[in-house]
Amino acid sequence: MHGVTLKNIVEFLVADYGWEKLGVYIKIKCFQNNPTINSSLKFLRKTPWAREKVEQLYRTTKKKTIWK
Repeated sequence: MHGVTLKNIVEFLVADYGWEKLGVYIKIKCFQNNPTINSSLKFLRKTPWAREKVEQLYRTTKKKTIWK
């Protein structure tokens, strides 16, 4: 993702969905059990498949936001 940091992506998704919904959409523990931005970033930086899911949700959400 060019020009958008992982931190910006996670913050955007948390603001848009909240931790609870985010944990439903992407079933990873860092979104479900005592979630924080920092713990999520740490996990996502080490786990490519999870990061890809987060980036995909971000892209999908941004497209929907543009057309509102």
